[in-house]
Amino acid sequence: MKCPYCGYEESKVIDSRPTDEGERIRRRRECLHCSKRFTTYEVIETVPIIVIKKDKSREVFDRNKLTNGLLRACANRPISVGTLERIVDEIEARLQNSLDREVTSTQIGEYAMELLKGVDEVAYVRFASVYRQFKDINTFLEELNKLLQDK
Repeated sequence: MKCPYCGYEESKVIDSRPTDEGERIRRRRECLHCSKRFTTYEVIETVPIIVIKKDKSREVFDRNKLTNGLLRACANRPISVGTLERIVDEIEARLQNSLDREVTSTQIGEYAMELLKGVDEVAYVRFASVYRQFKDINTFLEELNKLLQDK
């Protein structure tokens, strides 16, 4: 770390402690050349996830859009907001842990359906009906039959 006083590139860490609920680390350093002390902050670098939509356009992943879609599917269902937040957190963690920086909206929808299926089957079918764009009652029945077979 370059000293802000003399420009020397070697320093030693005197003290480290987490700040901002563990999101950053504050480090007190001492320059090995001029012995002056200074503070640095270490932050995790996040790379934005790009979502490739069905029309092939691209946009940055927006967890609020996912949350709103899940809220609509879960309207009037006994599902807490905390449960929905955990689902969105799980999906976002999967995306961040993936080596791919671009993901299709299809993959995000599949993750959401997978997690919703374990929470509430009605919300799952609602989400699937919009996400998979059910064309008619037969498509809807096919999805319900798959759900029944999985039980």
